[in-house]
Amino acid sequence: MYLKQHTIKKEVTLSGVGLHTGVDTLMTFAPAPIDHGIKFQRIDLDGQPIIDADVDNVVDVSRGTSIEQNGGRINTVEHTLAAIVGLQIDNILIKLDGPEPPIMDGSSIQFIEILKEAGLEEQNAARDFLEVTESIFYNDHERSVEMAALPLDDYRLTVMVDYNSPVLGSQHASLNDISKFEEDVASCRTFCFLHELEMLHKNNLIKGGDLNNAIVVVDRVVKEDELDHLAELFNKPKVEVKKEGILNNVDLRYKNEPARHKLLDVVGDLALVGKPIKAQILAARPGHAANVEFAKKLKKAMLKGSSSAPKYDPSMPAVYDINEITNILPHRYPFLLIDKIIHIDEKTVTGIKNVTINDNFFQGHFPNNPVMPGVLQIEAMAQIGGILVLSTVDDPENYWTYFLGVDGFRFRKMVTPGDTLIMKCELSAPIKRGIAKMYGKAYVGKNLVCEGSMTASIVRKDA
Repeated sequence: MYLKQHTIKKEVTLSGVGLHTGVDTLMTFAPAPIDHGIKFQRIDLDGQPIIDADVDNVVDVSRGTSIEQNGGRINTVEHTLAAIVGLQIDNILIKLDGPEPPIMDGSSIQFIEILKEAGLEEQNAARDFLEVTESIFYNDHERSVEMAALPLDDYRLTVMVDYNSPVLGSQHASLNDISKFEEDVASCRTFCFLHELEMLHKNNLIKGGDLNNAIVVVDRVVKEDELDHLAELFNKPKVEVKKEGILNNVDLRYKNEPARHKLLDVVGDLALVGKPIKAQILAARPGHAANVEFAKKLKKAMLKGSSSAPKYDPSMPAVYDINEITNILPHRYPFLLIDKIIHIDEKTVTGIKNVTINDNFFQGHFPNNPVMPGVLQIEAMAQIGGILVLSTVDDPENYWTYFLGVDGFRFRKMVTPGDTLIMKCELSAPIKRGIAKMYGKAYVGKNLVCEGSMTASIVRKDA
């Protein structure tokens, strides 16, 4: 799995008809900044509303997952989202001039192909995973649905489907490596049973349905006049039933293509949690309604265990290591007080100071009761902020950063040897005339240890 966030390098566009609405839609994938997440936009509506890919925005799960926010609605988002998750893209804007992404061939493969054409771009920020630390279960006894998320430092899925059908039987599908999504899952198409077609049609669904973008499973004897009716419904000269029980002689891409497509749907629906997931997902007889309810349960568990403290995983690669930091900041021993930068974007920066008894200031500051001085906590935070400010110029090595003021600092807990100080600074206003105002917070674990406002200036060394 990727450890850093990714977006795409350029805008790409495709078009097609929506499965259920039957509306021709132009869809554009656009790059997005760090921590943007996955968002849709209805560019055909007044105000061009943004719709977050969030499970709290789900409004319908009848034969697909639909989301709505700010007066804009997007139908059948799961195949698009599955492609984005399958490529491990974190930040993207999907602009549509209609209500539903194109169904294409009923799978995710054409979304994968267009996104790969755009190219992926690594971003200077760690991915923020939803890590399942305790098993989470969901059951729908009425539909015989069971789903589980088990602790795992990876993302793996196993799906079982059983429709009591002599054609499909019981099928299983697994994905043990998300990087194999394109190869093993993305091309698997949506499917339905013959007996469902009339019901879907009567309920004003599958207006864009075609025998080229769905597998229709025939699980009973079909009379010739019914086949003629289906041909008329799908605007075909003739439809036939293959002896395996697939309408119109459609060849399956895999023997268990329906199970693999159900896995694809699970990947897409669980994207609505809002974060990449680390867990083993097990799903028996899943559907969109169950997937969404399970996603809500995962999100609830995520929020329950969340903290405003930035997440720090020492095994994750640094955005800037100590060698890169010394190329940007002029500070040196004993006043270089940061060890690495783990996140930086246009407005925020997060860095680390590993506090040890070998720090020189402990020799004189309460040597029998070592406590990191508050002023040095501020200085360390200022150096973190200096990295952010200097990132706005092309040649940071030619600038000095100077403190102009601190305001409202509060020290809430002592910082002692053995602590890892996690510091986050955020610009309070745009930088003007070299003056930067920011608010900083420092944590040890999930505990806030100090916070306050800082003002600094950047000045060219030759000024």
